[in-house]
Amino acid sequence: MSRKTPEPVQVVKQRRDEMLKSLVENIPYINYMCISFDRRGDELTAILPFRENLIGNPMLPALHGGVTSGLLEVTAIVGLAWSSLWQDMESGAIEANPADTSALPRMPKTIDFTIDYLRSGLPRDAYARAIVTRAGRRYASVRTEAWQDNRSRPFAQAHGHFLMPQRDD
Repeated sequence: MSRKTPEPVQVVKQRRDEMLKSLVENIPYINYMCISFDRRGDELTAILPFRENLIGNPMLPALHGGVTSGLLEVTAIVGLAWSSLWQDMESGAIEANPADTSALPRMPKTIDFTIDYLRSGLPRDAYARAIVTRAGRRYASVRTEAWQDNRSRPFAQAHGHFLMPQRDD
């Protein structure tokens, strides 16, 4: 019995990056907000580059609360979809083919989303990361946090519950 030769690491990384790019490109709000995602293994970090039109209170100046909530919710949804996609890619349930958008999971739907604004978001780049605390067949719970210069000092955090899309098994 002969084993299949493993693919080079760079090929696997490139295919995973292309899958993430396909996933993110299907959400117009992400493109509108210019949010990008940095992938390190199975971990995603959302990056919101600073722009002047993101300021809500020019007297402080501080990021608009809607921008902050949008960053957190998008991070939670993409993080949840990516964790599902990642599990399917690793188990071999789907073949990681970025050209095949049918392999992309349908997006979870928000049930509720609670945000804690801890301090003002400063006029600089912001980062966010999602932690999936529970992901079942019907329901998922995700915690997100956003920071700017120091990850140990988040300026906002959120907890969301999501309705998982039904799989076509």
